[in-house]
Amino acid sequence: MEKVTIIVERASDGTFSAYSEMVPAWGMGATAEEAKKGAVEGLRQYMENNEEIPEFLQGGYEIEYCMDVESMMEYYKGIFTKAAFERLTGINQKQIQHYATGHRKPKADTLKKMEEALHKLGNELLTVKL
Repeated sequence: MEKVTIIVERASDGTFSAYSEMVPAWGMGATAEEAKKGAVEGLRQYMENNEEIPEFLQGGYEIEYCMDVESMMEYYKGIFTKAAFERLTGINQKQIQHYATGHRKPKADTLKKMEEALHKLGNELLTVKL
């Protein structure tokens, strides 16, 4: 099954956009969730209304979201405080603040560390039973 990547970005006015470079699908909204829903709906409409579907989409697909650190920190700010993100990743809060505001961009190894920490948390949460 192929993956369709949808890129989610926060604009300078605080709104969000979501788009795919693989197919003509995009969305905008006041929140990242609204933008993602718009892009998914655009993808659905593209699949429904076009006779020539790219071969990589013909056998089904998964959606993968890609966010920059600034957009991710804004989107999850109600869930991850800077202290929580520090505990999760081992990156100090001052550096996290720089990434969250866009004043600094994390290096590739730091991005990988952050992504792995988030995925580890997600996998742990999937095993929780209440």
